[in-house]
Amino acid sequence: MNTVNLSFFPLFACLISFFFLQPETLTGQVKVSEQLWTLPTYKVSPPDKNPMFFKGESYQGASKIIYPYALNDVISNEKEDHAWKAIILENEYIKLCVTPEIGGKLYYGTDKTNGYNFIYKNNVVKPSNIGMTGAWVSGGIEWCVIHHHRASTMLPVDYDLAENKDGSKTIWIGETEPRHRMRWTIGITAFPGKSYYMTEVKIHNPTPTTNTFLYWANVAAHTNKDYQVIFPPSVNKVTYHAKNSFSNWPVSTEMYNGEDFTKGVDLSYWKNSINQNSYFAYDLKEDFMGAYDHGKETGTVHIGDHNVVKGAKLWEWGSGERGQATEGRLTENDGPYVEIMVGAFSDNQPDYSWIKPYEVKSFKQYWYPVKDIQGFKNANLNGAVNLEKRDGNNVFLGYYSTQKVSKAKMILKRKDVVVFEKSVEISPENAFTTLVKIDGTFELTDLSTEMINLDNNEVLVSYQPVEKKVAVKLPDEVKKPVPAKDMQTIEELYLAGSRILQFYNPTLNAMDYFGEALKRDPNDIRTNVAVGSIHLKNGEYNIARGFFGTAIKRL
Repeated sequence: MNTVNLSFFPLFACLISFFFLQPETLTGQVKVSEQLWTLPTYKVSPPDKNPMFFKGESYQGASKIIYPYALNDVISNEKEDHAWKAIILENEYIKLCVTPEIGGKLYYGTDKTNGYNFIYKNNVVKPSNIGMTGAWVSGGIEWCVIHHHRASTMLPVDYDLAENKDGSKTIWIGETEPRHRMRWTIGITAFPGKSYYMTEVKIHNPTPTTNTFLYWANVAAHTNKDYQVIFPPSVNKVTYHAKNSFSNWPVSTEMYNGEDFTKGVDLSYWKNSINQNSYFAYDLKEDFMGAYDHGKETGTVHIGDHNVVKGAKLWEWGSGERGQATEGRLTENDGPYVEIMVGAFSDNQPDYSWIKPYEVKSFKQYWYPVKDIQGFKNANLNGAVNLEKRDGNNVFLGYYSTQKVSKAKMILKRKDVVVFEKSVEISPENAFTTLVKIDGTFELTDLSTEMINLDNNEVLVSYQPVEKKVAVKLPDEVKKPVPAKDMQTIEELYLAGSRILQFYNPTLNAMDYFGEALKRDPNDIRTNVAVGSIHLKNGEYNIARGFFGTAIKRL
């Protein structure tokens, strides 16, 4: 007969209680859940039933074409609790929240190792009439697809959840945009054991006509007097919207967009831009950008292939009274924010890219929190590094890792001679920092550093300082095209008309330039095709056929 030794039962019961009563842990796991999240909300009234047709107005530098959307610009002055659908995606390091009823906004991103919201969290839904159709809320990441502050930014979007073979999980959001009948989807994925998350963006033109589109991820981040936006070392110039003003970066000594920075102003710090302004990185050559709060010792990093994700932008309401009064109308207790925006197929706004019939454009982006390394000079998916010269021949060295590396070796070299090395365990919970004293005189550009995974000898992240040069001559500002009659060639006329169409320019008429081109050469192939395409989109098929036929005859 089998017997049970009951003397072990108390110990067994204690172990069972320990494992089952402990707070939930997500080590090496990804969890996704749907829930209702009650937030104080200023509700938006039902949309206006009257159609709003194009009246020649401009919105964000492009034509304000709303129809068939309706205006949703009537917002209540009274606050009430509202239960919003929230999709939570998290692992042991980060927690993300997506709100499909608020345009699919990634409402916040939290670093679970220190509680810092590396993506701005607005604890009240307080719309303002900033969007294309009216209501718009600040905070989180707004997906500006097709147009900036897209028309559906405050409307529900489709969503789906997916589990992947590698243990990662994805929230898919998307919609069909009714004005152009184009479809976009964005997959937000968290991975086991990683502090970064990925977005996979797909933009599909299912129509038989060529369209244009814009894409920017409008990333909001909490800001204060210690907050600094970090563009890569190659960026020494910034420009304004439409590239009509330029300045050195980070220290401006120019008149820029009407602001006098001639005495020298470090624009990378939020506190130094008193008034509302935009700064687009000019000629981005690296795959990262982000920002760092030097007071809280934490920040945000974005990673993306700079050949595709070409745009990096800082936008702010301004640290002065007027800007802060405006921000006060968008939140109640969560404070000011900056937008550290990133754009694909574009480095400016308004800046639209062509998409062919039935074409799909896709790309990936990544974000992660960074902490405890006093800023960063280089970053990739493995982590971020900071290297700075300090007083007394000391050098500060810091590394942040997006995953746990049990055997990480930090190396600092001076002209290829190792002056410091150390092997440690590093993870998103525990960064590595040290002060290294170097004998003799040296320049920061004499140094280089790298972090190596000793298990496979992979260089995880490295940095070689380069000399930061002030731009001797700033690029020429982009000017409006001259009147059609003053252009010298048909080539110029065709390109000017195409550019006006591409950017949905509300102040110029492409037909003025196409018409002048056809006056000079009625059989020009490209211009006839362009004009025919305009009539085709307008449903004027017989007129379109005439222009297409003329183009074919010359072929």
